[in-house]
Formats: sequence, C-alpha cells, structure tokens
Amino acid sequence: MNLGTPFKKSATKVMLLGSGELGKEVAIELTRLGVEVHACDSYPNAPAMQVAQYAHVFDMLDARWLKTYISEIKPDYIVPEVEAIATSELITAEENGIKVVPSAKAVNLTMNREGIRRLAAEELGLKTSKYIFAETEDEFNKAVNEIGLPCFVKPIMSSSGKGQSCISSFPKIGSAWKKAQSEGRAGAGKVIVEECIDFDYEITFLTVRHKNGTTFLRPIGHRQVDGDYVESWQPQKMSTVAWIRAKKIAEKITNALGGYGVFGVEMFVKGDIVYFSEVSPRPHDTGLVTIISQDQSEFELHAKALLGLPIHKINYPQFKSAASVVVKPIGDSSDIQYSNLDEALNETDVKLRLFGKQNIKGKRRMGVVVALDEDVRKALEKAKKVIDKIEITL
Repeated sequence: MNLGTPFKKSATKVMLLGSGELGKEVAIELTRLGVEVHACDSYPNAPAMQVAQYAHVFDMLDARWLKTYISEIKPDYIVPEVEAIATSELITAEENGIKVVPSAKAVNLTMNREGIRRLAAEELGLKTSKYIFAETEDEFNKAVNEIGLPCFVKPIMSSSGKGQSCISSFPKIGSAWKKAQSEGRAGAGKVIVEECIDFDYEITFLTVRHKNGTTFLRPIGHRQVDGDYVESWQPQKMSTVAWIRAKKIAEKITNALGGYGVFGVEMFVKGDIVYFSEVSPRPHDTGLVTIISQDQSEFELHAKALLGLPIHKINYPQFKSAASVVVKPIGDSSDIQYSNLDEALNETDVKLRLFGKQNIKGKRRMGVVVALDEDVRKALEKAKKVIDKIEITL
C-alpha cells in the first residue's frame, strides 16, 4: 500500500461525491493520511469543501458532468456521500480501474430504497416490515389500503426524512403523495409504502469491512423526528439474542454488497425480534457519536478501510456511555453566528462540531454536541445542556 503526496504526480486522489458534514469528517481523516481530496457537491462552500484541497461544484446526477470531472481529476478512489449520483458512471469508472467505495454494486443498490429492500427481503430473506412500491398516485392509493393505517410513505431516493410522511388517516393520503413527489432527491418518482412496526427501539449497527475481515461496532440507539436523526447514543442495551440476530443481519447485507468501508445498517427491535430497515454504504449520521465514544471514529475507520489499511481492536472509554445531540435551529439566514461557546463548553467530556453550513432556511442540522457520562441518560442531558447555552444569531 503506497500513499503519495498531495499536489504532486504521486498524489493518492479521492473524489468525494457529496460534501456534507459526514463527508467533512471523512475528508479530515483522509488528509491526515496525506491523501489529496477533491470535494464535490451541487453548491459551493459545502462543509467538506472547507477542509479538502480541491472543491468542484456540479450536478452529480448529470452523467455528462460526472464523467467530465472523473476524467479531469483521474481519482484513485471515488467515495459517494449522498444518494443523488449518476450511478451508471460509477459502474463505468470501476470497470476502468477506479475503486468505488465500497463498490459500484453497493452504491447502485443503495441509492434507492427499492434496490436495497428487494435485495434484503426477497434475495437474502431478511425480516422487514411489509412494503409495496408505487409509481402512480392510483398505485399509491391501493398500496396504502393494502398495507393499512398507520403506514409510512417515502420517496425511493431521499435522506434525512425528506419527502417522508406517516399516514394516520385516509384524508392525509393526497398530501403525503404530493410531499413524496416534491421532496425526493431525484425529483418525482416511485415511492415505498411501509407498514408501521411497533418497535421498542431502533438502532444503527455500524459494520466495517476491511482487509482483515469485518468489525462490528457497539450498537447505536437513536431517535428521529420527521425521519431525521436528532440524537443518538452508544451503546444501546440489547438482549443477547437480539444482538446476535442484529449481527447476522448486518453481516448478511454487507457481505452481499461487498467492498471495503463503513456501512450503517438500520434496524428496528421488538423484544428479541429484529427487523432490517435500511443500509447506507458509508458513515452514518447517528454515528457522529463515535467522535467521542471510540478511540477510532467511524470516519477514521472508513478512511483506513477504503485505503486498504489494517483495522485492529477498537477501544471504548471504561465505565462511560456516549451521546450525540444535533444543533438544529429554525430560521432563514445566510450568515449564522454562534456565541456563548465558552460558557456552553464549560463541561468535561464534551465536544462540539459546527459544520460550517453557509445558510439555513427552515430547520437545518448545523452542528452536533457529543458527550460522555456514566450512563446514556446523563450523557444525553449533558449534551442538551451544552446546546441550551449556545446562542445562535441568524
């Protein structure tokens, strides 16, 4: 394994497709290893662009633009961080010898909910909620009636809760369809209608595939609001039976996808019953808690794994639990300021990450606080205490 020098002919180049807060952390870890990072996104000054050596602004769903930039950059690795990508060009890039992380197959399957759900439920036989895909409003109405209420509707291409609705009564069907069509990452199109499972808790089972095998991190519990993560904690308490079942699900789905890197496998747990929900072939937003909960964060693990570097034992703080809580203000501004940070951070075992996002319109995740304490409840309380003291001027 050889790594070159940035800006030189020998440079090891990573093309990061999507430059949000998770991509920013990955870019930081890659630059620490002397990798030349090219951060790409559809808008300028995205978080990862602020730390990468190069920034490129273009529509990653446009195959012509993506092909052009791949030809110009000539990356050794392509690392997707978002779903909205012309995946056909990634398949071509891989055929031309460029390493797509974790693999072009994995990225192609997970870019939309249909591909990954059919793989999990119909090919691998994993336990999932009942679901129906619908392309037209008539098909959607029939699907809702067949699944029954309450149920969820989601665009097959979206993230962070965009376009997602919980339908609790039939009069809400029309508005749910319109929301899914207007907020999908790739525009209007097919949706998935899912059964609403009565679960005890939901987890992210971070799984790392690397040259030495597969490493499973401690389960992360999390809470979502409108389909978007607002807090997470590690470890999530589980029964031994549920943990073994979750591990088997994570192993099956990541083995089927292949390649090296971090996978965020989302599951619902009811007693000892575990349901597969979704998988992201990249670091997961709920995994921001690993910035403080482990000696190697999910971002460091992803950087090492994709480069083919060895991963050994992961250490956790003794007698401590960890939590993350997002900084998510509401407003409309293109110049955000944060103050009273000296008072807010006057706590032990806490870290603040401000993502550097340039603007906000409505609600937006602008940062995260992670904390350690003797149990999850106290860690969450500590993180929230810090956020309550941060003053945000919009």
